[in-house]
Amino acid sequence: MSDITQLKEEVPVLTFGEENVASDLPSVAPAPAAPTLTMGNETPTATVDDSMLSDEEKRQAEEFAKKIDITDSNAVMNYGAGTQKKMSEFSEKTLSGVRTKDMGEVGDMISGLINQLKDFDVDDNEKGLKGLFKKSRNKLETIKTQYSKVETNVNTISGELEKHQVTLMKDIDTLDKMYDLNLVYFKELTMYIIAGKKKLQEARTVELPAMEEKARQSGLAEDAQAAKDYAALIDRFEKKIYDIELTRTIALQMGPQIRMVQSSDTMMVEKIQTTLVNTIPLWKNQMVIAIGVEHASQAARAQREVSDMTNELLKKNADKLKVATIETAKESERGIVDIETLKHTNEQLISTLDEVLNIQKEGKEKRAQAEVELTQIEGQLKEKLLEVASNAK
Repeated sequence: MSDITQLKEEVPVLTFGEENVASDLPSVAPAPAAPTLTMGNETPTATVDDSMLSDEEKRQAEEFAKKIDITDSNAVMNYGAGTQKKMSEFSEKTLSGVRTKDMGEVGDMISGLINQLKDFDVDDNEKGLKGLFKKSRNKLETIKTQYSKVETNVNTISGELEKHQVTLMKDIDTLDKMYDLNLVYFKELTMYIIAGKKKLQEARTVELPAMEEKARQSGLAEDAQAAKDYAALIDRFEKKIYDIELTRTIALQMGPQIRMVQSSDTMMVEKIQTTLVNTIPLWKNQMVIAIGVEHASQAARAQREVSDMTNELLKKNADKLKVATIETAKESERGIVDIETLKHTNEQLISTLDEVLNIQKEGKEKRAQAEVELTQIEGQLKEKLLEVASNAK
């Protein structure tokens, strides 16, 4: 709306003739100054609401009406034209400012911001000890990575939103100036209409009847033509006033339209402000808390695992200690050699001795028997030798 701001330097000026169209107008303060009227013509029909005019402005309209000459074709043609031209430019620039304002972009940014925040998820769907041991080491790093990514995007969007907020605040200030300027134009047009209608009233009720009376009395064609021409000028000036009334209606509608645009900008600024001041800091706080909770959860899980391992170790050691103690007690109560072993050894020794004795007895018997047999064998051998010797002789 930077182009529209330039209109703020213009002031309502009412002049006679074509000089009203000139663009070299003096600048004034934002508050509406006393408007000045230009030459013009209008028909006295409906009463114009002049409640917005000050007493000084009403007086100027009265004085200006006395200076209007509807026989001046050039003055009639340019009556109020300067203000109408400024209103046309003003309306066009206002419309351009509204068209170029892309509020959808801001809305898309805020929607994108919400989506970014929704994308941050610290839930862990994998359950049980397997999931715990698998993800406990990496989960915190994952959260930090997600936070860093989302935070970067959020900061980028926040920067753009801040720029839009500044632009919107400037536009709101510009719209205030536009509203004041539109009010000046509205007053200026109202003063043209009041002055023109007053002149039309005078022309129709005083000047035209006088000219018609003069024509009737003189009977001259030129007087009748003059009265007819003057009536045509009155109609022409009335149409000019009607055109100004249409422009005044546009100015009347422009006021609430400007306020509507300004209200939309203000609501958007407030929405951006809420996002920047409340939503984003709250989200960051919650993310810090989430990371802190994850730290605490990991510490609790680690402590729980240590406790579980300690309990399991104590149970196993207690079981081993029981077994070892019982075995030790049993061993400590045993002798060096079990009685069963001694009995078995003694039995085996006795059995061995018995077997040795039997073997020795059997050996003696066999040796005795062998000696007898050896004696027999020896005798038989001698007899055989003697028999052999006898036969040799």
